[in-house]
Amino acid sequence: MDFVSIRIITGDVARLVEFYERATGVRAAWATEDFAELRSAGATLAIAGTRTVPLFAPGSARPADNHSVITEFLVDDVDRVYRDLTGFVTDFVTEPTTMPWGNRSLLFRDPDGNLVNFFTRPAGQRP
Repeated sequence: MDFVSIRIITGDVARLVEFYERATGVRAAWATEDFAELRSAGATLAIAGTRTVPLFAPGSARPADNHSVITEFLVDDVDRVYRDLTGFVTDFVTEPTTMPWGNRSLLFRDPDGNLVNFFTRPAGQRP
């Protein structure tokens, strides 16, 4: 089994795709107006509209209702990314902070309120 993606359901696909394109620097590949993917070497962030939910099971997912998942991105320099995102991201949860396990993390919310963590590993832990 390979873990390949996380899908966020949203009421405004274009807005959320634009946010993640700007935050990550990755261009989205659009399949339809209701579905786009931001692909990286390690995984894909899929963003889908509410009209896609009934294709799986009606009512099985709700937009802007995540209270348990943090989407994480490894970046080269979390402090630089924080400076770049200041003025664009409107809801920082924590400024860059060194965690007890050594990662330097920046936690913020996307426009739907989903938690996003941009982090840098300690120099000795880089793959």
